Amino acid sequence: MIVCIAEKPSVARDIAEVLGAKTRKDGYIEGNGYQVTWTFGHLCGLLEPHEYAPEWKAWALSHLPMIPERFGIKVMNDSGIQKQFHIIETLMANADEVVNCGDAGQEGELIQRWVMQKALCKCPVKRLWISSLTEEAIREGFTKLKDQKEFQSLYEAGLSRAIGDWLLGMNATRLYTLKYGKNRQVLSIGRVQTPTLALIVNRQLEIEHFKPEAYWELKTIYRDTVFSASKGRFSSVEEGTNFLETVKNADFFVTDISTKKGTESAPRLFDLTSLQVECNKKYGYSADETLKIIQSLYEKKITTYPRVDTTYLTDDLYPKIPEILKGIKDYELLTKPLLAGKLPKTKKVFDNTKVTDHHAIIPTGVHPTALTDPEKKVFDMVARRFIANFYPECKISTTTVLGEVEKVEFKVNGKQILDPGWRIVFEKGEDKGTGEGTDKSEGSDTEESTLPIFVKGESGTHEPTLAEKWTSPPKPYTEATLLRAMETAGKLVDDDELRDALKENGIGRPSTRAAIIETLFKRDYIRREKKNLIAMNTGVELIQIIQEDLLKSAELTGRWEKKLRQVERGEYQAKDFLDELKAMVTQIVFNVKSDNRRTTPTPLSEERGTESYVGKICPVCGKGILLKGNSAYGCSEWKNGCSYRLPF
Repeated sequence: MIVCIAEKPSVARDIAEVLGAKTRKDGYIEGNGYQVTWTFGHLCGLLEPHEYAPEWKAWALSHLPMIPERFGIKVMNDSGIQKQFHIIETLMANADEVVNCGDAGQEGELIQRWVMQKALCKCPVKRLWISSLTEEAIREGFTKLKDQKEFQSLYEAGLSRAIGDWLLGMNATRLYTLKYGKNRQVLSIGRVQTPTLALIVNRQLEIEHFKPEAYWELKTIYRDTVFSASKGRFSSVEEGTNFLETVKNADFFVTDISTKKGTESAPRLFDLTSLQVECNKKYGYSADETLKIIQSLYEKKITTYPRVDTTYLTDDLYPKIPEILKGIKDYELLTKPLLAGKLPKTKKVFDNTKVTDHHAIIPTGVHPTALTDPEKKVFDMVARRFIANFYPECKISTTTVLGEVEKVEFKVNGKQILDPGWRIVFEKGEDKGTGEGTDKSEGSDTEESTLPIFVKGESGTHEPTLAEKWTSPPKPYTEATLLRAMETAGKLVDDDELRDALKENGIGRPSTRAAIIETLFKRDYIRREKKNLIAMNTGVELIQIIQEDLLKSAELTGRWEKKLRQVERGEYQAKDFLDELKAMVTQIVFNVKSDNRRTTPTPLSEERGTESYVGKICPVCGKGILLKGNSAYGCSEWKNGCSYRLPF
């Protein structure tokens, strides 16, 4: 009997149907020589500290660092989980072969391996590795089952990640809570969670400490076209006024006209992060909401595997593209012209060297039915991007006009679309995938002015103006911009190629970043203010308390992530990664224990929305709650000596 173990009941049903297993049993489906069972969530996990050493149950600085000689796993203490595990254990004890049908990624590999280890699986194990749940993909996957040994490095990377998170999370959380928590609250610290919080806090402090500075811009209107002074900004009104007086009474001369033709490529196919970014910008969906929606579309067989970090397809998919295009019938008007000829095959779409486990997110070709409104919106984004990548490039013409008034130079740029190419896929305000580095929604293309026809040497009157402007602070993170920052270890990058190069050092994995952000919300470290992510007082105080760059630096955490990716590829030993992490934890514990600083809470600020703290514990005395008075926010313990006040 061959036992197949899937990641959840719904996937098990899909696999059982393809394999011809029809008889439903308690916890599995049987038939045609197969028994198809399933896990749900994490059936197994690492042991708790007290399960390694009883004295570790008590939180005490003297017990730190906690570094077990050997890590162990357990079945989670839940009646439903325990029941399903025993069913799996019984099936495996009598199996001739096991097929690991778990989620085809690092975490999925770890979950299934732990279950098989705990169930003492001794028979040969094969691995099903597929990128969609369509009948065709499952059937093809079972004809190409791989030996589990081929995925050993993937498992070791997942195990190293789990152990690393345990070592740092358990030790650092207890360490900082005992040293600085003042018995008021648990200060939760995580390998990815804390540097992510630091990104938000540091950006917020930049905004709060920002001092706007005035500058002046000289512009002039000639033939209903706004030209800007080539000099740029003036730092003083006197300098700007001098230039204004110089040009005010003289004619404007056109000194040069240059036109350059070029092309624009379609926005690249979606990986999970770029999909989450665009859904947040266009629809306001959180990263977690987008992940749930695209996961649902995957389980409904409508889109491919979602937890990916590449925007490319493999060469072997090229022959299947026409069938996929035919399958998305609601887009027939857009796909029909493509299917009339040979589809282009470019390196911007097909590149085996840019794909490891799974390719970019694309439709499967299964016609979508019974979708929720959010599912329709997300599928539409995926489908249009997919279609657009087989359309011709957009042809544009960029014109630069230079002018001069009394030796003061002016300039204006304009763009004209000569042939829309792929842009017709996004007509009527649909997703164009533009401006990923901005807060504009995808449907709102940056306006490009279309210039009138100018002739070199022409001249005429103009209307100059000098406008006072002020420098602006950085913008708060949104989930869209935070996801990009996590992907590039805090570096602000708009260029796709450069961003790809930095992904290797990104913090977290595409599949876990949404959960990290949600954890920060649950711990009251951050809150939403419209689309903006605002650090709560507790989050700001925590980051300011932490002196160890290793705990809060996105760049340093990105280096650990790079090593985990190297472990996954078999280029770095898991043991070496964990030895480094153990040494680092030991050093951090020593440094914090030796710290004799007196920490003081960060005062609340109006910018962080003081109203939201009414009813919360006072950050000074830790006893009273914050109240709003006639002229100040203050602590209810003021009669007992608490001095906390914040005037309106």
